[in-house]
Order: sequence, then C-alpha cells, then structure tokens
Amino acid sequence: MSLASHAMGEPIMHKFAKLSWFVAALLIGSGVAWTAVAQQDDAETLRAGKSFLETKVYTADEDRATLAIFDGLRVADVSDGMDQAGFANVGLVAAEIGPLWRDTQHFTHRIVGIAVTARYVPSNEPQTGPLETEEFNRWMGDFYNQKSSEPFVPLLRQGSVLVIEDDETSDVGSIGSNNIMNWKSRGCVGVVTSATARDTDEIIAEKVPLYFKHVGRGIRPGRNEIESVNRPVVVGGVQVMPGDVVVADGDGVIVVPRAHAEQVAKYARATLESDKAARRGLYKQLGLPEDDSVR
Repeated sequence: MSLASHAMGEPIMHKFAKLSWFVAALLIGSGVAWTAVAQQDDAETLRAGKSFLETKVYTADEDRATLAIFDGLRVADVSDGMDQAGFANVGLVAAEIGPLWRDTQHFTHRIVGIAVTARYVPSNEPQTGPLETEEFNRWMGDFYNQKSSEPFVPLLRQGSVLVIEDDETSDVGSIGSNNIMNWKSRGCVGVVTSATARDTDEIIAEKVPLYFKHVGRGIRPGRNEIESVNRPVVVGGVQVMPGDVVVADGDGVIVVPRAHAEQVAKYARATLESDKAARRGLYKQLGLPEDDSVR
C-alpha cells in the first residue's frame, strides 16, 4: 500500500512536501547568502582592477613556426581561410585603417606578424601652460618616462607586429619616424594602430610598414598615457590578443586568433596557389612578364 492511499498517507505527504520546500528554501537561501559573501569578498579585489582575458605566452620557436605557414599570404587569402574555419567577418579590421604607403613592385608594405599589443588612453592631466625651454624639456621627458612610455619595446622580436590601440580622435603622433625605426631594429615587421602617426614623409622614406587611421601631429606628453601592454586591444572593431597573427596589405588588415591559425593558413595557402596558377596562365596568354605577385 502506498503512502498516498494509506489513512495516514495524506498528512505524511503534506509533511514531506512541506519539508521538501523547507529544505529547498534553506539550500537556496544559503546559496544566495554564500554568493553574496563571495561577491563581497571579490569586490575588494575587483576594486583594484582586474582583467578577465588571459594572455597566452608563446615561445619564439612557436612564433616562427606560425609565421612560416603564413609567409606570403594575402589578406584576401586569409579572409577566405577565416570563412572556411567558420569565422566569416571575424578579424576584419575596419577598412578605414590602411597602409601609409604601398610598394606594388615587391610588396614590401605587406605585413605578416605576431601581435604585441599596447593601449594608450587620453590623458586627464592639466595643461602646463607656457614654459621656458629647459623647464618644458624636463616636463616632457618626465611625462614620457613616467606616463607615456613604451614598455612594450623589450617584447619585440623578429616577426613581431606592434598593434596599438589609441584614441583615434586625438591629434597625437604616438608613432613617429624615430621610434618606429627603433621598433624595426628589434625585429618588428610593421605597426598597426587604431589611431594616428606623424612624421609620415620620413616613415614612407624609411619603408617601415604602417597601417593607421589618419595623421596626428602632437607629441604624447599631455595627450595620452600608457594603459597596458600585451593585453587585449581593439583596433578597427576587432579584438587583438597578444600572439594573434596579423596580416596586412593593400586590402587592409585581418587578425587571426592564434588557436585557429593552422586551419586558416592551410586553406589560405591553397587559395593563393590556385590564384597564382590561374593568373600565370593569363599573364602568358596576354604576353605579360611575370611579376612578384605570381611567382
């Protein structure tokens, strides 16, 4: 005989039901209380600032292996590879960020590199007003050293591409003809920024690949400050993580999440080789000499 049909079954069932609801409420209540305590504890940590996206570290050998499979690939090829991997429209940096200069003979303006990231934010420091030359130079040097420095420089190595998030509305030349050459001397193969650069005539003459939004004239002191290095940045609407693969050419810039680099590169390589073969045939048909784009 079941409890439900027993003479005492109805009251017993009611008691069980009440007990179940009581236990459930007790568990839920204790859970809520525990969560509140946990959140209160976490608040003290969060108040000091916390980043939730992990920076994965890759060795120089791992970077070299990844660069090898992307060598010579174009933005269009990589875009096709991203589509095949299920990432249509992912990683495509806004078209307004483009090359400062182009070399359509040997394509030396192109970039294939591993992202090192930096983020600058607008400064909230008050303006200094007019200063005597010595005092101004001292203030400028202190600002560069203490607030708007380049702590990413030691991270640059052969095959790095420096990706800088900066305030695109500020008239500040965070990138110039001097520091970009210094970065190149450390192995940096190019620079991509969401914002500005200055000394653009000299950078063109130096032939350092640069992809940016527009010209900026002012110096960094008083205008921006370094916020982070090798953390996630946003450039042209795209998240860039340190270690991601960055490809840039006349079509713009595309960023490949490192975890999917091999799959993307495999399809992109097949796309490029097929395109080269077809265009070589057309060159021959039209009597055109082969150039670097089909070799």
